[in-house]
Amino acid sequence: MTDNVLEITDPVVDTQPKPGIAGAIFGNMIRDERDLPFIRLAFLLSVLFIPLAAYLFIPGNFNWWLVGVYWLLYGWFLGPYILMLHNTSHRVLFKKKYDFLNHYIPWVIGPFVGMSPETYYVHHMAMHHVDGNLPDDLSSTMKYQRDSFIDFLKYYFTFIFGTVGFVMYLVKRKRTKMVTRFLMGEGTFLVITAALLYWNFWPALMLFAIPLVFTRLMLMAGNWGQHAFVDPEEPKNDYRTVISFVNSPYNHRCFNDGYHLGHHLKASRHWLDMPADFLDKREKMIENRTLVFDKLDYFMIFVLLMLKRYKTLTKYIVQLDPENPLSEDELLELFHRRLRKFDPATLRELSTFTPPVASSGAPA
Repeated sequence: MTDNVLEITDPVVDTQPKPGIAGAIFGNMIRDERDLPFIRLAFLLSVLFIPLAAYLFIPGNFNWWLVGVYWLLYGWFLGPYILMLHNTSHRVLFKKKYDFLNHYIPWVIGPFVGMSPETYYVHHMAMHHVDGNLPDDLSSTMKYQRDSFIDFLKYYFTFIFGTVGFVMYLVKRKRTKMVTRFLMGEGTFLVITAALLYWNFWPALMLFAIPLVFTRLMLMAGNWGQHAFVDPEEPKNDYRTVISFVNSPYNHRCFNDGYHLGHHLKASRHWLDMPADFLDKREKMIENRTLVFDKLDYFMIFVLLMLKRYKTLTKYIVQLDPENPLSEDELLELFHRRLRKFDPATLRELSTFTPPVASSGAPA
């Protein structure tokens, strides 16, 4: 903070590399040339993961050292892959003429990083951005104490074993196409993984089965961090229920994912426009005491919450109004109030879902 000006070092258009070879080949095929980093990342992941996985599946080639290499690559690229998938779910990458290529990221690359095709898209687009962490959102954090590891485990296992509940969520809302998409992607992945486990157990276990469980753990830990602080007085106000962070290495690797408030306010906002939008909304964030962290990421925040290191978190708060900074005690009080789980009666009141009405006028 210098002279009341918040300095942002996260990616913007001017900091991006020139189009280069990727631009020459794909520039006219994608909808927005600013998304060429996704082309580069998809190419890199393809040449790293697919040949290595194929080699390990050849009978007699399984090697624990190579599995270690695979897992190092998987751990390093999981975040960038998920956020590439996230952005291309909200903003289609390829033009309509080349629509078949839009399936490459979820269907071809996804399984190699523990992501079953279509499941992320359906969860995120047909549920999370519809119900926005409110009680009808099955991934809502509101009914949990959000600095409790026991509550997080409940949250995670509810998600892991919640396939039937999620399908029923979609069916009740008559989102038939989304049900088909979800079942096709999840079913295809599970059937192929089961067949691979039968054919060649160890590589299938290490490259597909275990990463599926771990990827979902990381997704839920990330969502928990994004929606850990929910204002009990205004739970529908994104400014008071969604955190952001700036100037983090994570933002450089994961396409400005730290600007989660801006994303919830406008889901289709381009990732390179996030920093400018953040600065434009500074006054409203001050008014609502929006929580913004500096240099952290969701997983660091998640870990600090699980360890109950609240004072450490206060050291990374961005004082949006440096002339009237919040004291440590004020921040701690704000944290504890926004981490508290909601009681069942309040959750019922906040539920907005009513069954669709059939043409006869009776509930569907």
